Amino acid sequence: MIDIGTGDGFFVSECARQNPRKFYIGIDANTQPLEKISEKIHRKPSKGGLPNVLFLQAAVEDLPPELDGVADEVHVHFPWGSLLGAVATGNEGVLRNLRRICSADALLEILIGFDPVRDVSELKRLEIPSLSLDYIDSFLAPRYVNAGFAIIERGVLPQSEWVKVQTSWARRLKGRAGRSLTYIIGRATDKSHSKASAPI
Repeated sequence: MIDIGTGDGFFVSECARQNPRKFYIGIDANTQPLEKISEKIHRKPSKGGLPNVLFLQAAVEDLPPELDGVADEVHVHFPWGSLLGAVATGNEGVLRNLRRICSADALLEILIGFDPVRDVSELKRLEIPSLSLDYIDSFLAPRYVNAGFAIIERGVLPQSEWVKVQTSWARRLKGRAGRSLTYIIGRATDKSHSKASAPI
């Protein structure tokens, strides 16, 4: 499982702790929030170490070729900045990079939390007009298909369900009025890797 924009690595470390037979990779361009957890995972398992975790520094636009085709799951939780802009507007270059690291039939899960009032300037800057289900179906879905993903589920997660999302951001944002959590789940299709790995 690969977590893109992993932040402080909480989601990856919690999943790895609960599923010791699966291997987890957290990727972020900014490694500062990962300093503490990166030291911790190399301890002995009896002291909190996690031998099934790896953290990498990389931008989504420049994912290491060694990751090509290795992921059974790719997660993008609470993206911000350019990563948010890419997944919420269907940037096919970035989506193809995500497809490139996916194995056949891999799942892609995207969780986007935003407040249309408080975050209006950022949404405008990133040219995100909406995250309505109609926008996802009519505008995003074809772009995801072109990049090698079929959207198989999408919706809005009620705040009562946010507790199930094991990320630091979900905990911080829980209960804030006006903030919604939109999810998109895609499945990697049989698009050829030559197309999926086209340069951005």
